[in-house]
Amino acid sequence: MNPFVLEACVDSVESALAAVKGGATRLELCSNLVIGGTTPGVSLFKQVRACCDVPVHVLLRPRYGDFLYTEPEFQMVLEDGEMLRALGADGIVAGCLTADGNLELDRMEKLRKAAGDGHLTLHRAFDVCRDPFQALEEAVNIGVDTILTSGQKDSAPEGAGLLKELAEKAGSRLAVMAGGGVCAETIDLLAKTCGIRNFHMSGKISLDSGMVFRKEGVNMGIPGLGEYTVFRTEESQIRAAREVIEKAVGYR
Repeated sequence: MNPFVLEACVDSVESALAAVKGGATRLELCSNLVIGGTTPGVSLFKQVRACCDVPVHVLLRPRYGDFLYTEPEFQMVLEDGEMLRALGADGIVAGCLTADGNLELDRMEKLRKAAGDGHLTLHRAFDVCRDPFQALEEAVNIGVDTILTSGQKDSAPEGAGLLKELAEKAGSRLAVMAGGGVCAETIDLLAKTCGIRNFHMSGKISLDSGMVFRKEGVNMGIPGLGEYTVFRTEESQIRAAREVIEKAVGYR
């Protein structure tokens, strides 16, 4: 068993290569990371799979927003999961909730089946569920391998108390992975106070577009977010996080 996991969340080939070079042990591949991530396209997955020699897990999220999916939306999630697994994804990352804030057990069981013998991560839908301890036990029963969580707070350091409780209750039954506000500066605290050995981060920075001609006053997406900013994972941030993890868990 690996002593730790450093998973980098990436939405481009460039970010994937930087993350692996920096020492990420696993990738979570998505599109549109700036809005929390959506399901990656097939061509993006194929390129990342071909150039990266670490496990690649794919995020299954059909849209921005909540995790209460219509039947067509869930069918998209399920079919994308089956297709990407067939193309070589090592695992899927997904989560479905009911309107009253509980795990949608029937759909989660279908996702477990879609993952086959691959990894199933319950993503941060967990962070907006009604009862995290009930959801933990249900995830164990379904066969979830990892819960990605910030401890139901905006960031993992803020949710450190719940993360510690979850890690203790989970034991060896599944992995609790800290995500949200995770970086080299926060990993030591999370490892030592919560017993966490699995970390999820993007390590992203904003780069200025290479466009010389710039048409001002035209916004095509989120208000306040410029059209000439590109987000990429920075290799040095991943490397710094890896060094801290190795020291924190006594890795040799």
